[in-house]
Amino acid sequence: MSIDFTPIYQRAIRRNGTPEALELRLLDPLPRAQIQRLEDHRYLAMMAKVVFQAGFVWRVIEKKWPAFEKAFLGFDADKLLLLSPEQIEAIGKNKDIVRNHQKINSVFANALYIYDQQQEYGSFASMVANWPHEDFVGLCLHLKKHGSRLGGMSGPRMLRYMGIDAYMLTSDVSMCLRDAGLDIAETPTSQRDLRKVQALFNDWHQQTGYSFTRLSRICACSIGSNYAQQN
Repeated sequence: MSIDFTPIYQRAIRRNGTPEALELRLLDPLPRAQIQRLEDHRYLAMMAKVVFQAGFVWRVIEKKWPAFEKAFLGFDADKLLLLSPEQIEAIGKNKDIVRNHQKINSVFANALYIYDQQQEYGSFASMVANWPHEDFVGLCLHLKKHGSRLGGMSGPRMLRYMGIDAYMLTSDVSMCLRDAGLDIAETPTSQRDLRKVQALFNDWHQQTGYSFTRLSRICACSIGSNYAQQN
């Protein structure tokens, strides 16, 4: 069953006043060639940032971020993987960063994840840039399976922040999909539901020519706490 995206787009315009006002809230991904040129240490840095932000006050992480960059050697995977246990322990005692040992350990696990992809694809950026566009869910599942603490919203958020074409299943986006008629759970986590979501975004991409990022943002802008008053 194909679901027409037009009513969702029109509702988003109504809720934001004008097409121009809606446009100010939308994003577009980076070109694939530019994504492929991104340095792998920036991917590891963003992985670390979303992991440390999860369940924490984001502005605190932002304020401390220069100290994170210094403590983790610019998030160079090769350098991090050569650190001794004593050096890793010293990072865990660094008062300039958030001393959550599980999250600190995830940085080293994700450094190894990036290193492994470099051996297979030449760079982590190359793997991401050349992943089939119509299988974004597969990329997210790869991050969840092989990375550390990159399941849920963390993996898609990292990809979005790096400029990859990414939809994000926030509560508003999931509500929009269900309101449009997609039969998924309120919080879609099963592979069955995630594949349904992917198929719908693929269909909407074909209908509109819009990126997943743009489609996702329009969905989020079309519904929410004030939906009943403005529908």
